[in-house]
Amino acid sequence: MPAFPSAPAPIVSVKPVVLSAPGRGDDLQVRISAPVTGQDLPVLVFSHGYGWSMDGYAPLADHWAAHGFVVVQPTHLDSRRLGLPADDPRTPLIWRTRVEDLTRVLDRLDALEAAVPGLAGRVDHGRIAVAGHSFGAQSASMLLGARVLDADGVPGADLSDPRVTAGVLFALTGRGGADLSPFAAEHFPFMNPTFDDMTTPALVVAGDADDSPLSTRGPDWLTDAYEFSPKDKALLTLFGAGHSLGGIPGYEVAETTDESPARVALLQRLTTAYLRSALDPDDTAWRTASAELDADPQPLGRLQSK
Repeated sequence: MPAFPSAPAPIVSVKPVVLSAPGRGDDLQVRISAPVTGQDLPVLVFSHGYGWSMDGYAPLADHWAAHGFVVVQPTHLDSRRLGLPADDPRTPLIWRTRVEDLTRVLDRLDALEAAVPGLAGRVDHGRIAVAGHSFGAQSASMLLGARVLDADGVPGADLSDPRVTAGVLFALTGRGGADLSPFAAEHFPFMNPTFDDMTTPALVVAGDADDSPLSTRGPDWLTDAYEFSPKDKALLTLFGAGHSLGGIPGYEVAETTDESPARVALLQRLTTAYLRSALDPDDTAWRTASAELDADPQPLGRLQSK
Protein backbone atom coordinates (compact mmCIF):
# COMPACT_ATOMS: atom_id res chain seq x y z
CA MET A 1 0.00 0.00 0.00
CA PRO A 2 1.62 3.31 -1.09
CA ALA A 3 2.64 5.67 1.69
CA PHE A 4 0.99 9.01 2.24
CA PRO A 5 3.08 12.01 1.13
CA SER A 6 5.60 13.25 3.69
CA ALA A 7 5.01 16.85 2.63
CA PRO A 8 1.92 18.65 1.29
CA ALA A 9 1.43 18.16 -2.43
CA PRO A 10 -0.05 20.62 -4.95
CA ILE A 11 -3.72 19.89 -5.49
CA VAL A 12 -6.26 20.23 -8.27
CA SER A 13 -9.99 20.84 -7.80
CA VAL A 14 -12.71 20.36 -10.37
CA LYS A 15 -16.27 21.67 -10.04
CA PRO A 16 -19.05 21.29 -10.71
CA VAL A 17 -19.11 17.66 -11.68
CA VAL A 18 -22.78 16.90 -12.21
CA LEU A 19 -24.27 13.52 -11.41
CA SER A 20 -27.70 12.72 -12.79
CA ALA A 21 -30.16 12.25 -9.92
CA PRO A 22 -33.63 11.26 -11.17
CA GLY A 23 -36.31 11.95 -8.60
CA ARG A 24 -34.17 14.40 -6.63
CA GLY A 25 -35.50 17.48 -8.41
CA ASP A 26 -31.99 18.87 -9.02
CA ASP A 27 -29.01 16.94 -10.28
CA LEU A 28 -26.21 16.49 -7.75
CA GLN A 29 -23.30 18.91 -8.08
CA VAL A 30 -19.96 17.78 -6.70
CA ARG A 31 -16.50 19.21 -6.17
CA ILE A 32 -13.47 16.90 -6.29
CA SER A 33 -10.05 17.83 -4.91
CA ALA A 34 -6.97 15.63 -5.18
CA PRO A 35 -3.18 15.81 -5.09
CA VAL A 36 -1.57 16.06 -8.49
CA THR A 37 0.81 13.23 -7.59
CA GLY A 38 0.51 9.86 -5.88
CA GLN A 39 -1.09 6.50 -6.51
CA ASP A 40 -3.77 4.42 -4.77
CA LEU A 41 -5.27 7.53 -3.21
CA PRO A 42 -8.00 6.92 -0.60
CA VAL A 43 -11.40 8.61 -0.93
CA LEU A 44 -12.92 10.99 1.64
CA VAL A 45 -16.53 12.06 1.08
CA PHE A 46 -17.43 15.22 3.01
CA SER A 47 -20.96 16.36 3.88
CA HIS A 48 -21.33 20.09 4.52
CA GLY A 49 -23.34 21.73 7.29
CA TYR A 50 -26.79 23.24 6.80
CA GLY A 51 -26.87 25.87 4.07
CA TRP A 52 -23.32 25.40 2.84
CA SER A 53 -22.16 23.85 -0.44
CA MET A 54 -19.29 22.09 -2.14
CA ASP A 55 -17.33 25.35 -1.94
CA GLY A 56 -17.17 25.41 1.85
CA TYR A 57 -14.73 23.90 4.32
CA ALA A 58 -11.58 24.74 2.37
CA PRO A 59 -9.43 24.63 5.54
CA LEU A 60 -10.17 20.92 5.78
CA ALA A 61 -10.73 19.85 2.18
CA ASP A 62 -7.58 21.47 0.80
CA HIS A 63 -5.48 20.10 3.63
CA TRP A 64 -6.76 16.57 3.23
CA ALA A 65 -6.22 16.67 -0.53
CA ALA A 66 -2.69 17.99 -0.12
CA HIS A 67 -1.96 15.09 2.22
CA GLY A 68 -3.04 12.32 -0.10
CA PHE A 69 -6.84 12.08 -0.14
CA VAL A 70 -9.35 12.42 -2.95
CA VAL A 71 -11.91 14.70 -1.29
CA VAL A 72 -15.43 14.64 -2.71
CA GLN A 73 -17.87 17.36 -1.64
CA PRO A 74 -21.49 17.13 -2.78
CA THR A 75 -23.85 20.10 -2.59
CA HIS A 76 -26.97 19.02 -0.70
CA LEU A 77 -30.49 20.33 -1.32
CA ASP A 78 -30.42 22.56 1.76
CA SER A 79 -27.58 24.62 0.29
CA ARG A 80 -28.32 28.35 0.22
CA ARG A 81 -27.22 28.46 -3.40
CA LEU A 82 -30.21 26.30 -4.38
CA GLY A 83 -32.70 28.44 -2.48
CA LEU A 84 -35.15 25.64 -1.76
CA PRO A 85 -38.27 27.20 -0.17
CA ALA A 86 -39.42 25.93 3.20
CA ASP A 87 -42.69 24.68 1.72
CA ASP A 88 -40.96 22.63 -0.99
CA PRO A 89 -42.29 19.06 -0.74
CA ARG A 90 -38.71 17.75 -0.56
CA THR A 91 -37.88 19.75 2.56
CA PRO A 92 -39.16 17.31 5.24
CA LEU A 93 -36.99 14.51 3.86
CA ILE A 94 -33.84 16.48 3.08
CA TRP A 95 -32.08 14.57 5.89
CA ARG A 96 -32.70 11.36 3.94
CA THR A 97 -31.81 12.90 0.57
CA ARG A 98 -28.49 13.98 2.05
CA VAL A 99 -27.62 10.37 2.85
CA GLU A 100 -28.69 9.35 -0.65
CA ASP A 101 -26.35 12.04 -2.03
CA LEU A 102 -23.42 10.45 -0.23
CA THR A 103 -24.37 6.99 -1.43
CA ARG A 104 -24.76 8.30 -4.99
CA VAL A 105 -21.23 9.65 -4.82
CA LEU A 106 -19.94 6.23 -3.80
CA ASP A 107 -21.93 4.58 -6.58
CA ARG A 108 -20.43 6.93 -9.17
CA LEU A 109 -16.79 7.06 -8.11
CA ASP A 110 -15.66 5.92 -11.56
CA ALA A 111 -17.37 8.90 -13.20
CA LEU A 112 -16.02 11.32 -10.60
CA GLU A 113 -12.50 9.98 -11.01
CA ALA A 114 -12.71 10.35 -14.79
CA ALA A 115 -13.85 13.98 -14.46
CA VAL A 116 -10.55 15.13 -12.96
CA PRO A 117 -7.69 15.42 -15.47
CA GLY A 118 -4.85 13.10 -14.51
CA LEU A 119 -6.74 11.32 -11.72
CA ALA A 120 -7.98 8.23 -13.57
CA GLY A 121 -6.31 5.06 -12.34
CA ARG A 122 -4.88 6.69 -9.20
CA VAL A 123 -7.79 6.13 -6.80
CA ASP A 124 -8.09 3.26 -4.34
CA HIS A 125 -11.80 2.43 -4.26
CA GLY A 126 -11.18 0.01 -1.41
CA ARG A 127 -10.24 2.75 1.06
CA ILE A 128 -13.20 5.06 1.66
CA ALA A 129 -14.04 7.32 4.60
CA VAL A 130 -16.78 9.86 5.25
CA ALA A 131 -16.77 13.08 7.24
CA GLY A 132 -19.22 15.86 7.95
CA HIS A 133 -19.95 18.90 10.07
CA SER A 134 -23.17 19.53 12.03
CA PHE A 135 -26.06 18.47 9.73
CA GLY A 136 -23.37 16.92 7.55
CA ALA A 137 -22.08 14.90 10.48
CA GLN A 138 -25.58 13.55 10.98
CA SER A 139 -25.64 12.56 7.29
CA ALA A 140 -22.22 10.93 7.46
CA SER A 141 -23.07 9.09 10.67
CA MET A 142 -25.88 7.26 8.91
CA LEU A 143 -23.35 5.60 6.60
CA LEU A 144 -21.44 4.51 9.70
CA GLY A 145 -24.50 2.80 11.21
CA ALA A 146 -26.44 5.49 13.10
CA ARG A 147 -30.20 5.23 12.63
CA VAL A 148 -33.22 7.45 13.22
CA LEU A 149 -35.82 6.40 15.79
CA ASP A 150 -39.48 6.87 14.95
CA ALA A 151 -42.05 8.31 17.34
CA ASP A 152 -42.38 4.93 19.04
CA GLY A 153 -38.63 4.55 19.52
CA VAL A 154 -38.25 1.98 16.74
CA PRO A 155 -35.07 2.31 14.62
CA GLY A 156 -35.70 3.29 11.01
CA ALA A 157 -33.94 2.00 7.92
CA ASP A 158 -30.34 0.88 8.15
CA LEU A 159 -28.53 3.20 5.71
CA SER A 160 -25.00 2.09 6.60
CA ASP A 161 -22.63 1.37 3.73
CA PRO A 162 -20.01 -1.40 3.95
CA ARG A 163 -17.79 0.47 1.49
CA VAL A 164 -17.12 3.06 4.20
CA THR A 165 -14.54 1.92 6.75
CA ALA A 166 -13.95 5.08 8.83
CA GLY A 167 -15.48 8.44 9.63
CA VAL A 168 -14.85 11.84 11.22
CA LEU A 169 -17.87 13.55 12.76
CA PHE A 170 -17.57 17.25 13.60
CA ALA A 171 -20.14 18.80 16.00
CA LEU A 172 -22.64 15.96 15.58
CA THR A 173 -25.97 16.53 17.30
CA GLY A 174 -26.83 14.11 20.08
CA ARG A 175 -29.82 12.03 21.07
CA GLY A 176 -33.41 13.23 20.77
CA GLY A 177 -36.44 12.87 23.01
CA ALA A 178 -36.26 14.91 26.18
CA ASP A 179 -32.78 16.16 25.23
CA LEU A 180 -34.20 18.30 22.40
CA SER A 181 -35.37 21.86 22.81
CA PRO A 182 -39.09 22.36 22.10
CA PHE A 183 -38.26 24.05 18.77
CA ALA A 184 -36.06 21.16 17.63
CA ALA A 185 -38.59 18.55 18.74
CA GLU A 186 -41.31 20.29 16.72
CA HIS A 187 -39.37 21.04 13.55
CA PHE A 188 -36.76 18.28 13.29
CA PRO A 189 -38.36 14.90 14.02
CA PHE A 190 -35.42 13.15 12.32
CA MET A 191 -33.15 14.51 15.06
CA ASN A 192 -33.74 11.40 17.13
CA PRO A 193 -30.79 9.12 16.48
CA THR A 194 -29.62 5.88 17.97
CA PHE A 195 -25.91 5.16 17.87
CA ASP A 196 -26.26 1.58 19.07
CA ASP A 197 -25.40 0.16 15.65
CA MET A 198 -22.76 2.74 14.65
CA THR A 199 -20.05 0.11 14.54
CA THR A 200 -17.75 1.66 11.93
CA PRO A 201 -14.64 3.26 13.51
CA ALA A 202 -14.97 7.03 13.87
CA LEU A 203 -13.44 10.12 15.42
CA VAL A 204 -16.04 12.37 17.07
CA VAL A 205 -15.05 16.04 17.47
CA ALA A 206 -16.92 18.32 19.89
CA GLY A 207 -16.36 21.78 21.33
CA ASP A 208 -16.84 22.22 25.06
CA ALA A 209 -18.38 25.65 24.44
CA ASP A 210 -20.82 24.43 21.78
CA ASP A 211 -24.05 25.13 23.68
CA SER A 212 -26.56 24.20 21.00
CA PRO A 213 -30.00 25.86 20.96
CA LEU A 214 -31.32 22.53 19.66
CA SER A 215 -30.78 20.82 23.01
CA THR A 216 -31.59 21.43 26.66
CA ARG A 217 -28.42 19.67 27.82
CA GLY A 218 -25.44 21.82 26.95
CA PRO A 219 -22.16 21.02 25.15
CA ASP A 220 -21.93 17.42 26.36
CA TRP A 221 -24.87 16.66 24.03
CA LEU A 222 -22.41 16.82 21.16
CA THR A 223 -20.48 13.85 22.58
CA ASP A 224 -23.39 11.37 22.46
CA ALA A 225 -22.15 9.68 19.30
CA TYR A 226 -19.04 8.68 21.23
CA GLU A 227 -20.70 7.86 24.54
CA PHE A 228 -23.51 5.72 23.14
CA SER A 229 -21.87 3.95 20.18
CA PRO A 230 -19.93 0.67 20.22
CA LYS A 231 -16.15 0.50 20.56
CA ASP A 232 -13.50 1.60 18.06
CA LYS A 233 -14.32 5.26 18.60
CA ALA A 234 -12.27 8.28 19.59
CA LEU A 235 -13.46 11.59 21.00
CA LEU A 236 -11.61 14.88 20.61
CA THR A 237 -12.97 17.62 22.87
CA LEU A 238 -11.71 21.08 21.92
CA PHE A 239 -11.38 23.54 24.78
CA GLY A 240 -13.31 26.77 24.26
CA ALA A 241 -14.58 25.77 20.83
CA GLY A 242 -18.05 26.60 19.60
CA HIS A 243 -20.02 25.04 16.77
CA SER A 244 -17.57 26.10 14.06
CA LEU A 245 -14.70 24.49 15.98
CA GLY A 246 -12.39 27.40 15.38
CA GLY A 247 -13.46 28.10 11.80
CA ILE A 248 -13.56 24.88 9.77
CA PRO A 249 -16.33 26.09 7.40
CA GLY A 250 -13.93 28.70 5.99
CA TYR A 251 -11.51 31.46 6.77
CA GLU A 252 -13.15 34.50 8.40
CA VAL A 253 -16.70 33.44 7.57
CA ALA A 254 -19.53 35.27 9.29
CA GLU A 255 -20.92 32.19 11.03
CA THR A 256 -17.72 31.51 12.95
CA THR A 257 -17.97 32.86 16.49
CA ASP A 258 -14.84 31.19 17.86
CA GLU A 259 -12.19 32.02 15.26
CA SER A 260 -8.99 30.17 16.10
CA PRO A 261 -6.39 29.30 13.45
CA ALA A 262 -4.61 27.19 16.06
CA ARG A 263 -7.71 25.02 16.61
CA VAL A 264 -8.17 24.60 12.87
CA ALA A 265 -4.52 23.63 12.45
CA LEU A 266 -4.88 21.06 15.22
CA LEU A 267 -7.94 19.59 13.53
CA GLN A 268 -6.11 19.44 10.22
CA ARG A 269 -3.26 17.47 11.78
CA LEU A 270 -5.31 15.17 13.98
CA THR A 271 -8.02 14.30 11.46
CA THR A 272 -5.45 13.60 8.76
CA ALA A 273 -3.53 11.35 11.14
CA TYR A 274 -6.70 9.58 12.26
CA LEU A 275 -7.85 8.89 8.70
CA ARG A 276 -4.43 7.69 7.62
CA SER A 277 -4.26 5.13 10.39
CA ALA A 278 -7.92 4.14 10.13
CA LEU A 279 -7.52 3.34 6.45
CA ASP A 280 -4.10 1.72 6.85
CA PRO A 281 -3.59 -0.18 10.13
CA ASP A 282 0.17 -0.17 9.61
CA ASP A 283 0.28 3.63 9.58
CA THR A 284 1.37 5.05 12.97
CA ALA A 285 0.33 8.65 12.30
CA TRP A 286 -2.59 8.57 14.75
CA ARG A 287 -0.52 7.09 17.56
CA THR A 288 2.13 9.77 17.04
CA ALA A 289 -0.35 12.65 16.84
CA SER A 290 -2.21 11.44 19.94
CA ALA A 291 1.02 11.24 21.92
CA GLU A 292 1.98 14.76 20.85
CA LEU A 293 -1.34 16.15 22.08
CA ASP A 294 -1.03 14.30 25.39
CA ALA A 295 2.48 15.70 25.88
CA ASP A 296 1.49 19.31 25.09
CA PRO A 297 1.78 21.39 28.31
CA GLN A 298 -0.98 23.72 27.05
CA PRO A 299 -3.21 21.48 24.95
CA LEU A 300 -6.10 22.83 22.89
CA GLY A 301 -8.14 19.73 23.61
CA ARG A 302 -8.15 16.21 24.99
CA LEU A 303 -8.53 12.79 23.46
CA GLN A 304 -10.44 9.75 24.71
CA SER A 305 -10.81 6.41 23.06
CA LYS A 306 -12.62 3.12 23.51
